Amino acid sequence: MRYPEFIKENGTIGLVAPSFGCSFEPYKSCMDAAIKRFQGMGYTIIEGPNCRKSDGIGISSTPENCGRELTDFYVSQDNDMLITCGGGELMCETLDHVDFDAINEANPKWYMGYSDNTNFTFLLNTICDVASIYGPSIGAFGQSQLHKSLEDTIDLITGKTLTVEGYNKFEIESLKTEDNPFATFNVTEKKELKQFLGQAQVNRLPDFSGIITGGCLDCLANLVGTKYDNVDSFNEKYKDTGVIWFIEACDLNVMSIRRALWNLDRAGWFKNAKGFIVGRPLAAWKEELMGLDQYTAVTGILGKYNVPMLMDADVGHLAPMVPIISGAYTTVSTQGDNITLNYSLK
Repeated sequence: MRYPEFIKENGTIGLVAPSFGCSFEPYKSCMDAAIKRFQGMGYTIIEGPNCRKSDGIGISSTPENCGRELTDFYVSQDNDMLITCGGGELMCETLDHVDFDAINEANPKWYMGYSDNTNFTFLLNTICDVASIYGPSIGAFGQSQLHKSLEDTIDLITGKTLTVEGYNKFEIESLKTEDNPFATFNVTEKKELKQFLGQAQVNRLPDFSGIITGGCLDCLANLVGTKYDNVDSFNEKYKDTGVIWFIEACDLNVMSIRRALWNLDRAGWFKNAKGFIVGRPLAAWKEELMGLDQYTAVTGILGKYNVPMLMDADVGHLAPMVPIISGAYTTVSTQGDNITLNYSLK
């Protein structure tokens, strides 16, 4: 795995919109405030041409424009890392217009985003053997008072820490609106980490280690069997190390989660699994359908691997989320409801 250099003082951050663009409120004001924050820290900001557009379908612009922007900004020497403007719906359609050969030949740089950006954070790992950061989009840093998870993310991208811990509470209902664009996370719910070994719930899991990768299940399931599915080669490369999978879901209900995991499982993606970290599902939170809930949707498919499985972790759409260095050798440990990720870039 190739690891980019962390951004240095007075470095340059490139903003790209291969998925959602910040063209309307509250996202426009959030991005402006985030830019002001990073500029106040001494960084230069360069915006891609699609960052403030909304002329695409499910993404900021046309797939051709989005793919070109992503390629150009990644290979450019005018920026030191990339942060996305947001998630979205159809970033998968940009992939045919991303020059993965050029990206593979370029000096690696950090690309940070989540949700729909799985279409690049994950493929950087599996196609280009380059690490990425599954973390907040730019607008999150426009909060008037940064949540600790965002402070942790800044410490991570600047190389000040390689260890992150989970958080005590999480958000169900966001307070961010057009009239209140700078609201911090509305953390009202106590986090309760569910721990499983196979299908059995346990009180404490042993530490486990491996190369960590994954992303939003909505996106991962669409990549199976396409020309962008390089997981078999990735698994072969890291068979001695093993793989920790982090997975979270956005729009999927519990049945869709189970079907998506069945799809990945039957494609052989999890054959070298050392453990699973499963985030709080957005649409399926506390949902039950025909005897299936958010836990059995997962354990019914993944339990057979008999490896540690952490559920309701701070990953994904129900904020806050720990920033994940996707592609890092990672040791995962738990204590009570807390999870600690120790990253090693080796």
